[in-house]
Amino acid sequence: MTEDSLHRRALILAMIVTVLWSSSWVIIRFGLDDAGLTPVVFAGLRYGSAALLLLAVVLSRPAGRRELRALQPVHLARLAGLGVVFYTLTQGAQFVAIDHQPAATTSLVLAMTPLLVVAASRRTLGEAPTGAQIGGAVLVAAGALAYFSGSLGATAVGMVAAGIGLGSNVVAALLGRWVNRMQHSLPLVTTAVSMTVGAALLVMAGLVVEGVPEITGKAVVVIAWLAVVNTAFAFTLWNHSLRHLTATESSVINNTMLVQIALLAWVFLDEAPSAPQFFGIAAVSLGVIWSQRR
Repeated sequence: MTEDSLHRRALILAMIVTVLWSSSWVIIRFGLDDAGLTPVVFAGLRYGSAALLLLAVVLSRPAGRRELRALQPVHLARLAGLGVVFYTLTQGAQFVAIDHQPAATTSLVLAMTPLLVVAASRRTLGEAPTGAQIGGAVLVAAGALAYFSGSLGATAVGMVAAGIGLGSNVVAALLGRWVNRMQHSLPLVTTAVSMTVGAALLVMAGLVVEGVPEITGKAVVVIAWLAVVNTAFAFTLWNHSLRHLTATESSVINNTMLVQIALLAWVFLDEAPSAPQFFGIAAVSLGVIWSQRR
């Protein structure tokens, strides 16, 4: 398979993942509001369950067991670092933000990720962004700012948590690309190890801050779906796509979630966008398309 074919397949996989992740925001709101879950424990249970599933799959395969045994301490440390940034900080902060303000508002803060990744990727990864990628990232950021001109129901706690999620998301985009570009392990092993570390810290933090939750039948269904489909399956596909997408590309594709979340929140959560917010959605869409011109 040619490099162009691999790149196109990686783009398609990344877009499938964003659809799954966008639906997660609606499901998370349901878990917080209707299933009685608290945000940090909820995040820990989601990623902890997914991590256990992935580890079971890895350990059931001879190739997976060999890869785990062959991992060098330095690479294990890199995967652990990715887990702390990508899961403990980014996902934990997002759950807290979603709990305190509309889902679309939090996704708008995270829409600044591509612009920051573009600024950092040349120095940190040696991946110089193209003119189209820079232009697309700027248009995405402009669209997000236009969206911010409306009434978003933001809260102090929600915005602080979203800001933490933004910073850690930028670091995760760069670190994830760096780790996967070296291809020291299969995407499944990379995902399983990093997620296990990040989820373990999330669970411990949640139990300390929020206490032991009461798990209802609704909560079990929500956690199981998020863990199996939207986490274990989706993050494995994402790490596979990062082998062929630059940090800027993956970050901009990830930002299509801004449009998807806004539409899903409108349909399922009754969070209708205003006219400036529709303009922002259109600008983000154009920015993503522009950044992918080859």
